Amino acid sequence: MTTGEVLEIVGSLVSALKTYCAKLPTVVHLSMIPGGVKPTPEAIEAYEQMIYRFRTQSAPTPFRSFTDLFIESLEAFEVGKVLAAVQPLLAVLDHLERMQQDKEIVIASADDKRLKDYRQSLYKIMPGNQPELEGAGKGLL
Repeated sequence: MTTGEVLEIVGSLVSALKTYCAKLPTVVHLSMIPGGVKPTPEAIEAYEQMIYRFRTQSAPTPFRSFTDLFIESLEAFEVGKVLAAVQPLLAVLDHLERMQQDKEIVIASADDKRLKDYRQSLYKIMPGNQPELEGAGKGLL
């Protein structure tokens, strides 16, 4: 398994999260939906398939340690916990960058751009990615 293939799987998982988030209402009162909002069985199945693909191909590679993080993300995704599904994927991206810095793997420039794009997409899913006030955090002008 190559770094590009790992990033392809991460990209598929990020895409599934973005698709699920796009279908969520901006505010959900628990009194209206006591069990929360869960992804469709088809979306869960697709997420599982990507992780299964990773598990079958990553055994003899330095990426096999990502399996637990992917499973953690899957378990959170299955019950609709978006933020808990994002955190393990961010950890995978962090680990890939550390592996590159430690010269364990080589990330091509195109793959490096994809890694940054996926990180940006995951950050956009997180709450607080848009400040409430225009110009917040820019100091006094």
